[in-house]
Amino acid sequence: MSNQSFNRFVAASGLTNLADGIAVVAWAWMASLLTRDPFLIALMPVALRLPWFIFAIPAGIITDRVDRRKLIMWMDVIRAVAFAIATIVIWQALPLADAPKTGLAQPTVFYVLMFTALLVGGAEVFRDNAAQTMLPSLVEHSALERANGRLWSVELIGNSLVGPAVGAFLIAAFAPAPFALNSIAYAVALVCVISLKGSFKPKPANTAPNWKGELREAYHFLKSSPLLRTLALLTGFWNLLFQMSAIALVLHVQENLNFGATAYGLLLVGGAFGGVCAGFVAERIVNRLGPKLTVQISLAVSAPIYLVMALAPNWITLTCAIGLSQFAGLTWNTVSVSYRQRTIPDAMLGRVNSLYRLLAWGMMPLGLILSGLIVRYGEPIIGRSNALNLPIFTASAAALVLGIIGWRALGRGFSRADQDQPAPRP
Repeated sequence: MSNQSFNRFVAASGLTNLADGIAVVAWAWMASLLTRDPFLIALMPVALRLPWFIFAIPAGIITDRVDRRKLIMWMDVIRAVAFAIATIVIWQALPLADAPKTGLAQPTVFYVLMFTALLVGGAEVFRDNAAQTMLPSLVEHSALERANGRLWSVELIGNSLVGPAVGAFLIAAFAPAPFALNSIAYAVALVCVISLKGSFKPKPANTAPNWKGELREAYHFLKSSPLLRTLALLTGFWNLLFQMSAIALVLHVQENLNFGATAYGLLLVGGAFGGVCAGFVAERIVNRLGPKLTVQISLAVSAPIYLVMALAPNWITLTCAIGLSQFAGLTWNTVSVSYRQRTIPDAMLGRVNSLYRLLAWGMMPLGLILSGLIVRYGEPIIGRSNALNLPIFTASAAALVLGIIGWRALGRGFSRADQDQPAPRP
């Protein structure tokens, strides 16, 4: 494929991730305008992440059967429509009533937003799985690290750098505005994807479609790949802890640090510089340290980073901690995603990728729910101020255990990497 096609692919990814970045602030902050209950606030991002657990496997099977470009197009249509619905609902509900400490100020608005969040999250599962499996068709396998680094840099600029700032500014100015802009962004991304030329449908199997057999084939491949399993499980627990701390920050920065929506967005923007920097240097880090040591260090630094986040006395320290977390996360992804794209055969890449992401992303909703429950049941014991910070301390302690276990598991996995490329079962 030509570089022009890859550039259009990156542009579409940048636009959709700009919308995702706007949504990072918009969904959770909108929930906090309807209630101050940490558990109810956590339910909004749960609606976005729960589809990863529900639809990951069907998404993989479908991705390996259909034209991946067309699948991406339809998912962008669904997300554009969902955000349009959310825009109309919020606009009609204005002015919003004061958010109660428990319960909901406007239940209908909250539940409709939950429904649209489920639509957006479900479409994201199918789109992201198709997009990751398309990349090896756009660039040479030897260039995957560089292509992924560039792609993630663009994604981070939209998702974590520009998006949160724009989303925070818009929701502070006019609550429906970020949702309206997201609808437009997905529509424009759709045009970029339509313009891609080429064939993006996997080669058909010699046998008739059989989803049970196809799923068994993918399961057998993942089961026979110790390193892939290790990376998937560690990524899953890492994502659980990240989501636990991220949703806790929404109320922590509002009530403990006295930040408004705009300041919160700028905080995320500052932290995103770490991820953007990693996008440009991760390939060199991997080449210098090797993939094994790179992911071991990336995992090990999580515990102290969360501890700094919990103890941060000001926005500068908190921003630096978030930036280091983003740097470590993107460096980890450079190794794990490139390894996955290179070792899984294209004909089953969608299915194995979906099983992998079921483990890696399926635990995100659990982290969000745990965060809300920790605050809810911790508040009567240690007070609200300390309880709002407790999920971040918990994430730090759990990350320490994960880092110790993961260091050894990754060492064993990479030592057996030659066994991590089994042939598909006939």
